[in-house]
Parts: sequence; structure tokens; C-alpha cells
Amino acid sequence: MSDREILRLDFLRSAGLAEAVRAPLPGDASTRRYERLTTPSGATLMLMDQAPAAESQPCDPSWTPEQRHAHGWTAVAAHLKSLGLSAPEIIAVDAPNGLAVIEDFGDALFAKVINEGAEEAPLYRAAVEALAVLHAAPTPDVLTGAAGDWPLLTYDQTALQGGADLFVEWLPKLIPSLAFNDAAIAEWRDVWAPITAAGEAGAAVMAHRDYHAENLIRLDGQTGAASVGLIDFQDAVKAHPSWDLHSLLQDARRDVSPELEALALDHYFTLRPETDREAFMAAYAGLAALNEARILGIFARLIARDAKPRYAAFMPRMWAHLNANLKAPGLEAVAAWMDRHVPEDVRR
Repeated sequence: MSDREILRLDFLRSAGLAEAVRAPLPGDASTRRYERLTTPSGATLMLMDQAPAAESQPCDPSWTPEQRHAHGWTAVAAHLKSLGLSAPEIIAVDAPNGLAVIEDFGDALFAKVINEGAEEAPLYRAAVEALAVLHAAPTPDVLTGAAGDWPLLTYDQTALQGGADLFVEWLPKLIPSLAFNDAAIAEWRDVWAPITAAGEAGAAVMAHRDYHAENLIRLDGQTGAASVGLIDFQDAVKAHPSWDLHSLLQDARRDVSPELEALALDHYFTLRPETDREAFMAAYAGLAALNEARILGIFARLIARDAKPRYAAFMPRMWAHLNANLKAPGLEAVAAWMDRHVPEDVRR
């Protein structure tokens, strides 16, 4: 039995859940893992487990993944619930070891119910409504939750560039024909500087930071923004309001049609009429492109370092999003860098 399993068992025992039947759920690209707990009474809960790992961190580099998981989860959950949004109740938490038992929102993930025939547009409309509620609310510098206070750090130029740099770090390890020398890497950072500067300057709202169809759950009996069950938000940061929108509408794991993307954006601007649409969409294209480069780097790392070849299937979709965004005004320098350093046959 591993040391981590001993910690899990001790935590469940202390929470009065030693007799619960545990059923692991499929994982994703992060190191978080989930188990559904079924108690002797038949009630279900979720065990969340964030073990230490070498992941890119949007927050204070001195924080462990457990600290970000425990403090971030409870504090962000409390803030979301205070706005009338649907975040799970925290049943038990072990902050130092990154373990929590939370309310079970069920299996109706947006991606799953759409695959089963649910209509996409109402779900995406509700997801946009939840973001509009979040963006309309004042964004505190410090959130308070059951595990203690948690500073809502800004997704600033350093953090944004660190994410983009995963591309130049890991793509060559997956595709040996790619080689980025020091001059190319320096230029890479230069061409992204205007985008990261705009991202930091516009960082004004709390961003979930992983807002997509596999982290949103349809809640029956609720309407509008409250019908969207929110999970996996413990890495929330203060960011540009476009961040969660492009994460939702340019999803790495499923196709969202251009028509649905346009309808969802129109709905957002209707709900937030004070927004300067032109400036917003310029930031949307730039930050979406940066995020897609970041995700390509993460997928390359998962394949090359972690022996998870299934993530190769998602890379063509990310390349397609990135290629499309690089046609937007203001991204000419990034597009030119790609043309010089990444052959077209790689970018598909």
C-alpha cells in the first residue's frame, strides 16, 4: 500500500467515511484524481486528491500543489456560492495533504450529456451566464474559505509567459526535428510580450482557469447560471475576462462550431453591454493563441515525459485553433515566428 493511499484511508476514517465504497473516476491531464464515495446509507460524495507533482503553477511558486488545492478549492467555492453560483459543498478537508470530500454533483458533465444527445446551445448559454455573473461581481484580492484565507493572485505577464514557454520547452522533446536555439527562444518571448502585457493589464475578474465542457455539470432543478455545476476551480486567478470564454469555446477536448462560438460570445456581450467588444476580442484572440501554445506544450509533456500517448489525439484541434487565431490583427509577429521555426506539416 502506497504512502498516499495510507493518507487517503486515514483522512476518510477521520471524516467518518471509512465504510464508504470507493470508485475511481477517469483522470484528465492534471494530477488531480477523484473517487466517488458511496456510504452505507446509499448517499454519494466525491473524494478529491491533489498529490504533489511537477506542474506549471499560476500562483506563488513557493506554494505546494496541496496548498493550492486545499486553500484554493475552499476559498473559491465560498466565493462562487456567495454569488449564487453552484459550487459543491465542502464536507471535509485536509489542507496540508491536499484531500477533500465534497458534494457529488453527479455525472451530467456537459461533454457527456451532449454526446448523449442534449442540445448544445442552452448548455453553453448557461455557462456564459455563469461567467457573466462572476465577471459582474467585485473581485476580492483575498478569498476566505474553510481552509483559510487565499490570495487571488493575478495571471500576470510572468505567469502567462511561463505557460507559453511550455511550447518551446516540450515540443522539441516530442518532435526531435524541432530545435529552438537561444535566439529563437528570446524572440519567442519578445513576440508574446504585447499579448501578455494586455492580459495582465486587463486582469480584472476571477477566472476559473479550466472552464470547459468536462468541468461543467448540468444540474437538474436549477435554471440559468445556477444550473451550471462548477468543479476543478482551485487554480482560480484574477485574469482577463476573455480567459474562461476562450477555454470554453475553443475547447481542447471537443469541437465547438464557429456558429456556437459566435452565438455564445454575442450572448456574453448582451449580458455585459458595457464591454468594449473590439478591445475584448483582440485580447480574446491573443490570449486564446497563447493558451493553445501552452496546452500544446502540456500535451507534448504528457506524451514525451509521462507516456500518455492518448493526448496526441487532441493536438490537431489545438493546432487548428492556434492557426486560426494567428490570423487575427496584432498577432502578426507570433505568426511570423511560427512560419520561421515550426514547419507547416507539424502545425496540423
